[in-house]
Amino acid sequence: MLLIAVLVPWLSFFLRGKILSGILCLILQITIIGWLPAALWAVASRVDGKNRTRMRRMERRMARC
Repeated sequence: MLLIAVLVPWLSFFLRGKILSGILCLILQITIIGWLPAALWAVASRVDGKNRTRMRRMERRMARC
């Protein structure tokens, strides 16, 4: 998924259900200069999503104990 976020950032957002962000990222990626910020944004968003999921799991495990 990280490779998709770097190569086609807008698709990364679409696959995670963030349609509006995907459209905005696609508009940004259309310009050559905007491709790098779009790729960085997609990667940062992906990493943030994974971290949030990890934190939720950790909170559930701590609540059980």
